[in-house]
Amino acid sequence: MRNFKGKKNYFTKDKKYNSIGITLNALNYFGDLSPNSNVGSTDIGFTRPGIGVDFSHRFGPRYTLRASFLYGTIRGDDFESAEKGDSEAKYRYARNLSFRNRIKELTVVAVFDLFKNEASYISRVQWTPYTYIGATIFHHNPQAYVADDSGLPEAGTWVDLQPLGTEGQNADLEPTDANAGIEPYKLVQFAIPFGIGVRYRLNQVFDLSFEMGIRYTFTDYLDDVSQNYVDLGVFGDDDLARYLSDRSTNTSGAEGGSRNIEAEGFNTTTYQGRDGNNYTVVAGFGQEFRDNNRGNKDNNDVYFVTSIRVAYIIGATFTRAKFR
Repeated sequence: MRNFKGKKNYFTKDKKYNSIGITLNALNYFGDLSPNSNVGSTDIGFTRPGIGVDFSHRFGPRYTLRASFLYGTIRGDDFESAEKGDSEAKYRYARNLSFRNRIKELTVVAVFDLFKNEASYISRVQWTPYTYIGATIFHHNPQAYVADDSGLPEAGTWVDLQPLGTEGQNADLEPTDANAGIEPYKLVQFAIPFGIGVRYRLNQVFDLSFEMGIRYTFTDYLDDVSQNYVDLGVFGDDDLARYLSDRSTNTSGAEGGSRNIEAEGFNTTTYQGRDGNNYTVVAGFGQEFRDNNRGNKDNNDVYFVTSIRVAYIIGATFTRAKFR
């Protein structure tokens, strides 16, 4: 007996199991239309809901592979978020851009539990912190609201921004232009999802989880904003694209609220566009010049997903021994 060490408790095939889950999510965004340029800056007031479903396979004492689908919305608005009294954010206020973007994503992640569970699903740990990382493919479609006082036929509606080429993607730009060579951005993109969470066992077959995650994307166009302004004359007869490219002189935010940009300390200027028409803009906005930045192309956009998940264990093969 003194040499008997007992049988090691391996995570055998009969202890593997699957689960399905539903999630309620809160989405936030960080990018060119955030309140300021600090990493993680986001306007909590623009938190938007999302919903998701997932399927998980538990294949080890700490390891789970999870595939999920999520649908949700992110929002940003200079007029609402930027603090016009702040030395940096006041220029975002003057820019006056806004957007919404409805995200549809497919994600696969590997989940790593902090507490090991070598038992069956019936005897799994009561609770455990975990982390995850994986890959995401998502479809996005940035839109802007056309203000009621715009005078355009689209006033009072949301319009898709990508087809408009608001940074000159569809225009015949000159080789010396700051945005020369710019191409339309893709609406299907990849991201790296990672985050942390905690899972709690409710009963034999239900788990409740809370997690916070980040989607690091490889695009700077979740908000349709990245590079420089272009000469407003390059849009030709497309008044909608011209209007949504530069909204610095608008007398309101996209969805209401009055603004008087000159009374708030900004100067306007009028120039002749390449189409021969005159355009009035806030100085430094809405005009071709290498220093007239519309966004910051050096940093990609990210979005945050905070989730509450309820999971139900299915297809378990383990059964308890029966005793008289």
